[in-house]
Amino acid sequence: MSNAEEFRALHHGEKPLLLPNAWDFVSAAALVAHGFPAIATTSLGVAAAGGVPDGEGLARDETVALAHRLARLGCLFSLDIEAGFSADPAEVGDLAAELAGLGAAGINLEDGRPGGTLADPGRQAELIAAVRSRAPDLFVNARVDTYWLGEGDPGTTLTRAERYLAAGADGIFVPGVADERDIRVFVTEIPAPLNVLFLPGRHTAGRLAELGVRRVSTGSLLFRASVHAAVTAAAAFRDGAPVPADIPSYAEIQRLIGD
Repeated sequence: MSNAEEFRALHHGEKPLLLPNAWDFVSAAALVAHGFPAIATTSLGVAAAGGVPDGEGLARDETVALAHRLARLGCLFSLDIEAGFSADPAEVGDLAAELAGLGAAGINLEDGRPGGTLADPGRQAELIAAVRSRAPDLFVNARVDTYWLGEGDPGTTLTRAERYLAAGADGIFVPGVADERDIRVFVTEIPAPLNVLFLPGRHTAGRLAELGVRRVSTGSLLFRASVHAAVTAAAAFRDGAPVPADIPSYAEIQRLIGD
């Protein structure tokens, strides 16, 4: 079974795929060591670590470089490629083929655009079709940004999802949806695995499983939590406050890199 086939099967198991999002090699290695069967990336984390903003199409090189590194882990991984880093279907298809060649099991492709706008669904479908043509085994998670951009309603979201599935997408990702009624509609009406972004205080993994969600991802949550933890530890050092005692040791991090 190929990486993509194994990854695809995780979307159809007894339980939903709980997919944490890493931003560099060691964060992915730590998550793999903690028992997660697959890892995704967060475009915010990858872009921010490279010193560029998310969602502007500026982190292509960082994303490809990370794919090269993640291949060393021997784990299932899916890459967030923002909107494909190009408006040219051929270029997006070539990128997908390159990532598949590096061992990626899937990609996440969003229809949000810089400035808080949505792509024309027909043009987005062309990008998806190009990916499917150039990397036929890759799991294509088509992100519908209607709720993420505050324009969410079930009808518009379902119309876009239908176009993207017809173009060859394997799953639909609706980040920002929180209302259980809307989630139930999507689970019922979308004939493909539904991916929901975990929202602390609004969701639990168990409840999303009960609703029929097949994939739950953390997005940028873990990256933002790591920045918060680093600043908290630095402030404790500065202020003479206790520093958490359960921080991984130098040797533990070295082992993660060496494994």
